[in-house]
Amino acid sequence: VTTHDLALTAIPDTMNGVAINCHFEDTIENGQLKFDYRLRPGIVQTSNALKLMEAVGLKVQRSADSG
Repeated sequence: VTTHDLALTAIPDTMNGVAINCHFEDTIENGQLKFDYRLRPGIVQTSNALKLMEAVGLKVQRSADSG
């Protein structure tokens, strides 16, 4: 299952080890989203939403904590 709703990452904590969080890392190269398809443990620590918006030409006003 994949989601953009980080609230759902708490679900495995209630499942006695039956489920875990994993993620792929991504980059934007030449305006295209690329995934490395290497499954990594844990919750992804980056968000690609702002990078994707910029890649399609939208102006993005970043806050101090949005990177």
